[in-house]
Amino acid sequence: MSWTELHEGSATIGTTEYSIVNGSTTPASSTTKLTAQIWLDVNAMELGDEFAFRLYEKVRSSGTQRLVEELILTGPQTRNVAFPSVAVGNGWDFRIAKLAGTDRAIAWSVRQY
Repeated sequence: MSWTELHEGSATIGTTEYSIVNGSTTPASSTTKLTAQIWLDVNAMELGDEFAFRLYEKVRSSGTQRLVEELILTGPQTRNVAFPSVAVGNGWDFRIAKLAGTDRAIAWSVRQY
């Protein structure tokens, strides 16, 4: 199975949710239909840091975008993190926010299968 990289980048993340679809703190609602897997490089996290990684999606295209999955990481991280693959397309976004600690650079890759 082959894949392509749909979104990739990095940003210094603060307390306002950062949309990786928009590349800004403005929430997005992408209707690109795909099976995606999101990879995160969180090795910049240190003691006292806590970050939330959130996937949002609509059940129906006419519905409301809501939280689907959330991963909270705390403290130093020594490995990359991958969300399970998921089919999206009705209005999805992936957002990152700092819950505690210092703003940190987080890198990501959204891989389309």
